Amino acid sequence: MAGYPENPLFFGLDLSTQQLKGILISQDACVVHESAVHFESDLAHYGTVKGAIPGPNGEATSPVAMWLEAYDLLMARMREAGVDFSSIVAISGSGQQHGSVYWSAEAEKLLSSLDTDRPLTQLAPGAFSWQRAPIWQDSSTTRECRELEAAVGGAQQLADLTGSRGYERFTGTQIKKLRRVDPATYNATVRISLVSSFMHCLFLGSIAPIEISDASGMNLMNVLSCKWEDVLLEAAGGPELRAKLGPEPCIVAPFTGDNPATVIGLSAPGDAILSLGTSTTFLLSIPPSDAPPKCFTTSHILSHPTTLDSQIAMLCYKNGALAREQVRDRTANADWSKYNELVEARPAGNDGDFGSTSLAEIIPPNSITPEAAPRAVVESQFLSILSRIAAILPANAPPLQRLVISGGSSANPTIRQLAADVFGMKVYVSSTKEAAALGGALLAKYAWWKGLNEGEGTFEEMSGGEVPGMKCVAEPNADPHKVYMNLVDAYRWCEADVVRKGTIPA
Repeated sequence: MAGYPENPLFFGLDLSTQQLKGILISQDACVVHESAVHFESDLAHYGTVKGAIPGPNGEATSPVAMWLEAYDLLMARMREAGVDFSSIVAISGSGQQHGSVYWSAEAEKLLSSLDTDRPLTQLAPGAFSWQRAPIWQDSSTTRECRELEAAVGGAQQLADLTGSRGYERFTGTQIKKLRRVDPATYNATVRISLVSSFMHCLFLGSIAPIEISDASGMNLMNVLSCKWEDVLLEAAGGPELRAKLGPEPCIVAPFTGDNPATVIGLSAPGDAILSLGTSTTFLLSIPPSDAPPKCFTTSHILSHPTTLDSQIAMLCYKNGALAREQVRDRTANADWSKYNELVEARPAGNDGDFGSTSLAEIIPPNSITPEAAPRAVVESQFLSILSRIAAILPANAPPLQRLVISGGSSANPTIRQLAADVFGMKVYVSSTKEAAALGGALLAKYAWWKGLNEGEGTFEEMSGGEVPGMKCVAEPNADPHKVYMNLVDAYRWCEADVVRKGTIPA
């Protein structure tokens, strides 16, 4: 390793909704330093609410200058902590998926001539045609979703092409709306980045290509060919959009979205990830196969960030921690111990009482009886996931071996055991709470490792197929798992019946 420090470090960044996090790992993938900047408390002068500025009709944006200032503050905190920056040999990271940054005609010049003695906010406002970035919380583009679906023949056809039906938070519909409501800003935009590729630009000093896995959350890229889809570019932004997006999505660009980075940070082949945070998200890698994964309008297929012919399946439920806490407060007087007792007092399958919450959901809910609510708010969501996994995976996919859970509810022993019993897998937790930043650091190490090996070798060959810092916290019980497997068809019927009766939209 001539020319490299004796103890090289790998830097992973995660630009999430509420904070910018940084992690340093050693060559054996151990975390040696963590720092963070919290937007609402550390950068309160931007006036964000949990990192975002809400607007009318479901709009949600974040100030780009706030992100730039966060970078400088993070680096200052790392210097104060004694970090030796000369030991860092590679940098990568992740950004909140679906958010987008709009560059002006001056951007390339300003990026290439950054003054290292001045803060990064020297880029604002001149480098940006729009000083705000629409983010994943934005739900103001329903009209654009339906129009984008219509351009290719419907929601299923769009899912077949891009891995997802039209979603309000996705970048393609955000671009389409900007072009409609503010054509002057759209026309002044020379390039468009995702949050992940925007992060990359600050280190390159030029506008970076968009990475393929994060591009899967745009409704603009063909998820199998990993190329821009012309009919969607035309529908979203007109003939000029291809130039605004830059080259075809690129696997070399190392910054990716937070969900793909979480897959890198927390899983190995044969693992699935269940994130129990503000939203509930289920992620699993799909290995290369002669039969591609099936696309549905209630799930997402993303391209994989390290393996070109692999994909990631993702299910996302808006109602996560908030719904669980709402039921806990209503039934157990805000006491988690009492809530757990109420869950455990009901049998596996909850006597067939399905449903999750009274709140609107991406994937259909139902109504529930009060005594069944504590168990149902978790169990029914898990059953919904279980009912979809087999349909998405190719027939020859190997069985899943391990379930890694993260997020606030992953600390609850009753919910851990319920996950083990529903999915029939051992449940593990990671020693780090910053999965996306860890994934970014591992991507940095992978880029460095491939450089040492003349561009050859897989991520699994580098890592040995191991995920550091994992601990088993629950094992499945056979009898409850049989109950859940026997309930899958009943759950599907109940969900379809709710949609058919028009209680909720399909």
